[in-house]
Amino acid sequence: MPATKRRQSNAMLYTLITFIGLFVVATTAAVIYYVKAEEYRTGSEELQQRMDSLASAEEYRSLGAIVGEKMRGQTNLGTMVEYLNRMVVLVKGGPIPATSAEVKVNGAVAAVQGLLKQAAAYVTLPVAEPNKPADPNAVAKAADPNAPKPGGVDPNRIALTVVMGDLLTAAKNTTDQKNALQQQLVDLRNRFDDAVADMQKTKDSLTAQVGAYRQEVDKIKTDYNDLRMLVQRNSDEQMKILMDRLDKSEASAKQYNADLLKTQAELNVAQNRLQDALKSVSAIKPAPDQESPAYKPDGKVILVDDAASVVRINLGSDDRVYRGLTFSVYDRASGIPRDGKPKAEVEVFAIDKKVCAARILSGDAKNPVSTDDLVANLIWDSTKENHFVIAGEFDLDKSGTPDYDAIPKIEALIRKWGGTVDKDISASTDYVILGTEPQVPPQPTPEQLAVDPTLTEKRDAAQQRLDQYEQIRQRAQAFWIPIFSYERFLYFTGYANQINKPGAF
Repeated sequence: MPATKRRQSNAMLYTLITFIGLFVVATTAAVIYYVKAEEYRTGSEELQQRMDSLASAEEYRSLGAIVGEKMRGQTNLGTMVEYLNRMVVLVKGGPIPATSAEVKVNGAVAAVQGLLKQAAAYVTLPVAEPNKPADPNAVAKAADPNAPKPGGVDPNRIALTVVMGDLLTAAKNTTDQKNALQQQLVDLRNRFDDAVADMQKTKDSLTAQVGAYRQEVDKIKTDYNDLRMLVQRNSDEQMKILMDRLDKSEASAKQYNADLLKTQAELNVAQNRLQDALKSVSAIKPAPDQESPAYKPDGKVILVDDAASVVRINLGSDDRVYRGLTFSVYDRASGIPRDGKPKAEVEVFAIDKKVCAARILSGDAKNPVSTDDLVANLIWDSTKENHFVIAGEFDLDKSGTPDYDAIPKIEALIRKWGGTVDKDISASTDYVILGTEPQVPPQPTPEQLAVDPTLTEKRDAAQQRLDQYEQIRQRAQAFWIPIFSYERFLYFTGYANQINKPGAF
């Protein structure tokens, strides 16, 4: 074989061997790569499964936000475990047991639930049972006003912090109440100390008074003993003196009694003679009218303005006329009648020194007020204060029963017009106003007294008013003092038509 052809065959052989070697190497490398790739894929799937068991993809992407700041030298899971341990320490305290997170959490929950059950008795909060799922309708039930609410509290307020806050609030309220009670106790103690001090002072004062009284008692005892000894020594002599005095007193009393009987007889004779003399005189000359002062006019009308219903009267500030004073107007020809009923009533509203203006309050169109008509007010007087005495019962409002405050109201009217009210008849009394006679109820029976024990007192008071009424009436007649009824009194004061208006009294 030629050399050239042999060298060419060897090159091809070497090339084939090299190709086969490279193929074997490549195949081996491919097999090894495939095997390694399968191992990596299997490991990757296992790792993915382990990662899926640890966290979802969403949780893994938000791992930093879920875990928070990762502790140095710790993984994310280690950081969460460390945070969990801190929470367990906060709830139960240390040391932390070397156990699973489930055991740690269940232990902390059990401890918290026990505390919440105890706290519920103080803050009236419902306590959830351990490991019990939340009620999905809790919010709707809480919003329903008709739904039952355990303890009357929102069922969501079962958190430890909420309970602790409520307990702290309750503790603060208790502390405030304690402080307030403490302050009250201090105040009470101070008051008690002051009371004890006052009692001590009172005791000392009473002790001193008792000592003084004891001295006085001892002195009285000494004087009594001395007097007793004196009486014992002179009893016969003193008895004789006293008997003499008694005899003289009896003789004087008999003499006074005889003189009194003689004087009474002489008085009766004198009164009989006086009555006979008065009858004889009255047959010749009538007795003076005791009511004559009431028919004396105080002034007269000097000008009449019919359009303005105003009159002018010849009385002014010099005569002590004042605004609001009322007068009865009487006809100038017929004068003041016995019943005192006027033709008109006027009220002063403007005053000059000598003249006053008065508006016409009431009148008679058929008999109008004219110039020179007379005006009078029984109470008012330009020169003095008239004195009145009031007695009896008055029905001011015409209700059929006497008014309990009638006399004070009449007294107010009299004082309003410048008069004076006295309690009893005297030499200065000018007029007497008598109402109806007071009625005295019958003597109450035992049955009536059992119902109203004050009936006897009421009857005695009524009897006293009746006695006073009779006494005033008799004295007025004896002293020739004019007696007026309530109606005549109003007529003579120009106030009969104003008495029923508001503010009349």
